[in-house]
Amino acid sequence: MADSKISALPASTVPLTGTEVLPIVQSSTTKQVSVANLTAGRAISATQITLTTGNVIVASGQGIDFSATSGTGTSELLADYEEGTWTPTQGGGLTVIGSFSSEGTYTIIGRTVVLRGKVTGSTSVAVTANTVLCGGLPVNSNVNYSIGSVTNANLSATGAVLATGATIYSSAIAATTDIYFTVTYYV
Repeated sequence: MADSKISALPASTVPLTGTEVLPIVQSSTTKQVSVANLTAGRAISATQITLTTGNVIVASGQGIDFSATSGTGTSELLADYEEGTWTPTQGGGLTVIGSFSSEGTYTIIGRTVVLRGKVTGSTSVAVTANTVLCGGLPVNSNVNYSIGSVTNANLSATGAVLATGATIYSSAIAATTDIYFTVTYYV
């Protein structure tokens, strides 16, 4: 068999499964190596990756490295993405008439946390200015500032929110059945 470069071989119509065996000459001896063993632990270099099934799975503690782009930041590694639900706890600044209920969702991208939530009083719920709207944040805020908004169910009043530690503080909201809030903060 004549030696050929891989690039000179005809294109395959069926993708490799990894069980195929290739002859390798090592120290004048021909040995057989599976495709899986030949590529195990090797970095993959490609101009584009297209998945038709499955997911790209990044090992724990690893991420997507954007260092090919110029920047002055201390890190260009995206090492966290998460979506989930959480249950806001009743804050001390809430006045609840009837039974209390709550629900929320969150998204974490890198160090940025975006929370969305709703607190409800079966008859009514209100919040006093600059008091705790809710607690139980899924990720504690490391800083004492954030951006966000809070509205009542009828959208007749709006206010600002602040995440600090594991709680969200709010400006005043008059009695209503539902208070909705969105807050973005950094960890």
